[in-house]
Amino acid sequence: MEEIFFSITYPPIPITKVGPVFLSLHGVFAAIGFYFGASHALKLSEQDGANSILFSEALTWAIFGAILGARFFTIPAQWYANPGYGLSDVFTLAGSYSIMGGMAGGIIAAYLKISIFNKEDFKQYGDYAATGLILGTVIGRIGDLAIVEHLGRETSFFLGYEIKPGYDVAPQHNSLECMEPLLTCGTYHHVALYDLILALIVFFIFRSLQNRYAFGKGSWIGLWAVWYGTQRAFLDTLRFGMGDSTIGVFTWNQIGGALLAFLGLIFFLKNKNIKKD
Repeated sequence: MEEIFFSITYPPIPITKVGPVFLSLHGVFAAIGFYFGASHALKLSEQDGANSILFSEALTWAIFGAILGARFFTIPAQWYANPGYGLSDVFTLAGSYSIMGGMAGGIIAAYLKISIFNKEDFKQYGDYAATGLILGTVIGRIGDLAIVEHLGRETSFFLGYEIKPGYDVAPQHNSLECMEPLLTCGTYHHVALYDLILALIVFFIFRSLQNRYAFGKGSWIGLWAVWYGTQRAFLDTLRFGMGDSTIGVFTWNQIGGALLAFLGLIFFLKNKNIKKD
């Protein structure tokens, strides 16, 4: 009973083979998160009288951009760790993927569709996508919780995840697994859970602010970048030394998060034009 109060524990749902396909709830909830996040953003655009058909097409582009971005944004870290990393390593499904890379790739693809090919203002649609991206993060992280991925360092924090003997956690944490007669394999920061909780709180904060203030176009997507970049940079301090790619005393996610937050702050300050409704 004491363990219940000081840690979270539940059996992971491992990657399962369904016919010839290996199915992971990580990917399933990432797709569900994209669907609900995109639906939310589309609803906002329709309420605002924007070109929802164009936005829907841009979101379709974003799907493919996210897939490419999630893979290709890991390349700098791979090259840094292994100078022999080549194109044959890039074009394989066995490589690593980045959620920030997926978001960046999706945003770039949507920008190309809206601004370059259709000559419309991307800022307006980016603002609709801001809370959609947050909602997608909340739902997508459920998949990480299911397979128990993105654990951090060992902790006594009550929201930490306790690995029990025989638990089959995500492959990146195989070294943390153990078997009986041990009573526990240890308790680790449940970083995906922290990310989910914080994202859920920020979603309602954003929606409340959007109902109270009229910002200039581009402000909300800028604020999203500030929030998510800062949150990722902070949370990754809990994961340093757990196998993620690093450069010096920082993980690549920390560097990417800090850069995203910096660019988002510049974008917000340039476009804010705050007016209270």
